[in-house]
Amino acid sequence: MPRTIATAPQSAASLAETIAALDALDPDFTQDEHMLAAATHLRSLDANRTFLGDLMVEELKSSHRADPGANGYGPQAIMLSGARPGYFLRANIWPAAGDSVMRAGGASSFAYGLPHDHNFDFLTIGHFGPGYGSDYYEYDYDSVIGVTGERVALRFVGRSVLAPGEVVHYRAHRDIHAQLPPARLSVSLNVVAANPAQAWHDQYRFDLKEGRITAILNPGASEALLRCGIATGHEEMRDLAGHFAQAHPSERLRLAIYDERSRAGEDPDAVWREAELSGSRLVAGEARQRRSALASV
Repeated sequence: MPRTIATAPQSAASLAETIAALDALDPDFTQDEHMLAAATHLRSLDANRTFLGDLMVEELKSSHRADPGANGYGPQAIMLSGARPGYFLRANIWPAAGDSVMRAGGASSFAYGLPHDHNFDFLTIGHFGPGYGSDYYEYDYDSVIGVTGERVALRFVGRSVLAPGEVVHYRAHRDIHAQLPPARLSVSLNVVAANPAQAWHDQYRFDLKEGRITAILNPGASEALLRCGIATGHEEMRDLAGHFAQAHPSERLRLAIYDERSRAGEDPDAVWREAELSGSRLVAGEARQRRSALASV
C-alpha cells in the first residue's frame, strides 16, 4: 500500500521557493531521507493557500495570447514546473461524481475506475477538498511478462481517502489503485520522479475481477515513429525496425514492430511465426495469441 509519510506542519512557501528547494535536493526517490525532505517541501507548498488560484487566474488572463498547447494545462493536470533534474511538479484536479465536467467527459477521463500501477515514484498531498478515494492492491512486477490477458497475483491491501495535508508515496511497479471520485471537487499536488529510463518500463491497466493485465498505458514516442515509418514503407526505416525487432532492449517496442508489420501488408501469420522465435517472452506470448486469433477467423 502507498506509504503515508509523516510530516510536521510547515510555514507556507511560494512555488518558486519550492522549486528551488527541490532543485537543490535533486531528489532520489530510492532514498528515504530524500523522500522525507521532498515531502516537507511539498507540505510547505500545500500551506500556501493562494498560489494555485493565483496561477490559474494568470493563466486565464493570458490564455488568449498563448500558443495552443504551449502550456502544461489539461482537463485534470496543471504542470507547476517544467522538467527539472529528476522530477517535476504538478497539480491534479479531481471532480466529484455530480460535477458537470464529469458528466461531460466521463469517469475514464479522470482515471476513475481504471485500476493501474505507475512506472514512476511520486509523492502526493491532499491540497483542497476532501480528497479522492482509492482501492489499493499490490503485485510483483518482476514476476509479470506483460502479455495482454496475463494473470497477475493481485493482493488487495485496503481502501483509503487522500486526506487534506496527508503526504503519500506511491511506489513504482508495486502499488495499484482504482480511484474513486471525491465527495466534492478536490485537488492534489504531486512531486513526480522523472527519469528518462522509466519510459522503457511498462505501466499496466488491470482487470481486478479476473486478475489480469488488460492494457499497456505508456506507449512512447519511439513506438509511434516506428509504426509510422513501417506503415509508409520507408526502406531504411524497415531495415532499422528489423534490427530493433531482434536486438532492442525494450520488449514492448519489439512487439510494436511486429504488430505494425502484421498490419502493413505482410502475411500476418508469417510475421507472428517469426515473432514467436524472437527470444522475448512478451513478444512470443503475444504472438501465440495473435496466431490463435487468426486461426479462429
